[in-house]
Amino acid sequence: MASSLISRQFALSLQKNLWLSAPGCRYVSKVAPKTQVEFDYDGPSMKTSVPGPRSQELTKQLGDIQNVGAINFFCNYDESRGNYLVDVDGNRMLDIYTQISSIPIGYNHPALLKLMSNPNNLSTLVNRPALGILPPENFPEKLTESLLSVAPSGMARVQTMACGSCANENAYKAMFIWYRNKERGHNTPSEEDLSSCMINQVPGCPELSILSFMGAFHGRTMGCLATTHSKAIHKLDVPSFDWPIAPFPKLQYPLEEFTRENAQDEARCLEEVEDLIIKWRQKGKPVAGIVIEPIQAEGGDNHASPNFFKSLRNIARKHGCGFHVDEVQTGGGNTGKLWAHEHWGMDDPADIVSFSKKLLTGGYYHKDELQADKPYRIFNTWMGDPTKNLLLAEVLNVIRRENLLEEVTRSGKALLNGLYELQAQYPGLLSRARGQGTFCAIDICDDATRSSILLKARDKGVLLGGCGDRSIRFRPALVFKDYHVDIFLNIFNDVLAQHK
Repeated sequence: MASSLISRQFALSLQKNLWLSAPGCRYVSKVAPKTQVEFDYDGPSMKTSVPGPRSQELTKQLGDIQNVGAINFFCNYDESRGNYLVDVDGNRMLDIYTQISSIPIGYNHPALLKLMSNPNNLSTLVNRPALGILPPENFPEKLTESLLSVAPSGMARVQTMACGSCANENAYKAMFIWYRNKERGHNTPSEEDLSSCMINQVPGCPELSILSFMGAFHGRTMGCLATTHSKAIHKLDVPSFDWPIAPFPKLQYPLEEFTRENAQDEARCLEEVEDLIIKWRQKGKPVAGIVIEPIQAEGGDNHASPNFFKSLRNIARKHGCGFHVDEVQTGGGNTGKLWAHEHWGMDDPADIVSFSKKLLTGGYYHKDELQADKPYRIFNTWMGDPTKNLLLAEVLNVIRRENLLEEVTRSGKALLNGLYELQAQYPGLLSRARGQGTFCAIDICDDATRSSILLKARDKGVLLGGCGDRSIRFRPALVFKDYHVDIFLNIFNDVLAQHK
């Protein structure tokens, strides 16, 4: 079915809060659970191929200034609304990638625009303080009503940072400091510690390590790169640390048909984790911490069972390692819970939980014992941005007021069921549909076909992202509804039919 037909139908059907039947369309017969979000458009509208002429012109201009190899197109954010991103050529696309999973409640949400137009917030907007030394008067209050209101179980402390990479980088430092103080039995460094660290030598710069997993992505800064193992382009030519890398389970799908095999592979990986911890201790580079994503996102949307994570948490305790759960991409509600690790059902899930993206600011929650023991040990100039805490507090209000986590669960089921249907219809193209909430993915037969599908979907008005070797990942905003799922499935079906 042509996407233009879908667009014409949406304008009328959404006004009535009811999808009208359309001959030959398998997805356009569902009742939307709620009225259309008031700031949303009624569907994609494409005027040119993407990137269009204006985007190409701007890319050329920027290319004289910096590397533009990763740029897709230029955007008109003033005209973007809800689930739709508009480019500078006037193309309106259903955005199911949302700035690499970082838009929580859609573009230009009225509640956020109202917040930013409040004159009482002008000072916060125009003055960016060095939070570590000169925070504003309302900083404790704003942290309490934003980040601390959604703190993970067992954590009452949060350290703000600017982004996911610097959140993880400083979380690693916190684990190293904590581990060394445990080794000393106190937090007072010796004169030898102080002098040797200045020339990058032991004992002041100890031979400690962080254990990570193949397929992981934790950032592109130097320390984080040592724990990132998803794509060679991230790491090429950059020196790194000799830190242990464990295998991550490779689950087979459908899960219910491979229960025994998946349990065996998880057990194999857990055994390897313990072996690596022992091996690195014997090498004189003990593992101070384990870092892991609840779902390996950049590495291919790789899942593991709650039992795997519970066992890993116990291994960390057994060997005296910090346990760091990286929720930079999975946090913020797109799995149907504020934190993906909540699906594990644990009272004490982690020692550190890092965040960014949908939480709008970066940082990490931590146990009391991982609090920095001296000033300036965890520090940079800005250490976050108070305007983001203002925005986040309002985002959380919207999530609660509009029951968006319930919406995510509902639309996530619709999305995953639709992917299952398409997978059955195109078995040569699609496989391994998987997900939690709207945090979903599906594999394409090969990388070249995936690239082609992504581009054709974009030209038809749907923005998607890739991950891993051949997966397409879905990262919509929390305001992504059932009827947006229907729009996507219709267009995606058209694209796949061309490849059949």
